[in-house]
Amino acid sequence: MRANIAAIRSSVGAGVRIEPVVKADAYGHGAVPVARALEAAGVEGFSVATFDEAVELRIAGLHAPILVLYPVPPLFAAEAARLDIGLSVGDDVLLERLLAAVPDGAAEHQLRLQIEVETGLGRGGVLPERLAAVAAAIARSPGVRLDAVWSHLQAPGDATRTATQRARFDAGADAVRDRGGARVARHIAASGGLVAGVPAYEAVRPGLATYGIVPDDMAGVDSALAARLRPVLALRARPVRVVDLPAGWGISYGPSFETRRPTRIATLPLGYGDGWSRTLSNRAEALVRGRRVPLVGTVAMDAVMADVTDVPGRPVDVDDELTLIGRDGDEAITAVDVARARSTISWEVVTAMSRRLPRVYHAAAGPVGMRTLNGEEELWPGSSSGTATSATSRSTRS
Repeated sequence: MRANIAAIRSSVGAGVRIEPVVKADAYGHGAVPVARALEAAGVEGFSVATFDEAVELRIAGLHAPILVLYPVPPLFAAEAARLDIGLSVGDDVLLERLLAAVPDGAAEHQLRLQIEVETGLGRGGVLPERLAAVAAAIARSPGVRLDAVWSHLQAPGDATRTATQRARFDAGADAVRDRGGARVARHIAASGGLVAGVPAYEAVRPGLATYGIVPDDMAGVDSALAARLRPVLALRARPVRVVDLPAGWGISYGPSFETRRPTRIATLPLGYGDGWSRTLSNRAEALVRGRRVPLVGTVAMDAVMADVTDVPGRPVDVDDELTLIGRDGDEAITAVDVARARSTISWEVVTAMSRRLPRVYHAAAGPVGMRTLNGEEELWPGSSSGTATSATSRSTRS
């Protein structure tokens, strides 16, 4: 992940703020451990979707600036100022209510605001022609300050559409100045924009790229940045049972799969309750000993079954590790591969991973921490591999 950030920084050049998106539990990777690693790597801030996500980072001791990308209820204004959490403005009525909710004494902790500009995505933001008036309203209000204006690209790979959005954005942003008369900071590029080479302005918001995944709709784009990104997450599990079943035996509910020969079935302890979608039933594979094996039967809430009959060598047993996302030998299964099997996008694959999946965190020297439902995170620098990996039979690794 640190190498991905270094690649992004090299791509955008010096002087551009990198503010990774760590919403949705850092795209399923674990918000607090990921944010701590990113802060240590020198990023200049974070972007999240909800106020609760921002508060979680502050409670965990993160110090970098945080921007909440979606408008929040006005009742959170004072708390946002106290915790130095930046809020987005995208609607005139909600802005009026937000400014009215800022306490008179809030000047001690100024509320930082950023204006989202509606340039063509159609889901949020102030129209460009209203931008100057909204900025003026913020300038007249005590206890608040305008930090930046930003927008979001609808289809970064569509050069014509992107150029239209940038023109609208530039027209609005050029009319906005801070209280000192200088133009406020601007940002528009997320992961797709970075891969497509969209100008960065003063900051960028890498989301999927932070985690080493090229946006699905940018696959095949000739991009130096895309070539340097590396996925940081793998999903692995050890079987909780391995058994030889005769021909004609139904596997899981339905059954949607029935053995046609004597078959060795390994049951893995994860299912749709963990984010491994039921739509993957009889449509996905796993890796074991560098070999692909089919996942068979209907995905259950807590279990998925692998047909390991044809794996060469000694029979697969409960000590083998199966990879559902990640690399094993010369074979790899990516989040994009799983997304295609589900007829969805890689964003959904990784963000769907539930909190009950333990996350085991690795640095160069090996496992350095773990997060489970029984502990938000447990970090133990220098811990041995056995300590970290023997704690559970189901894990995601990043």
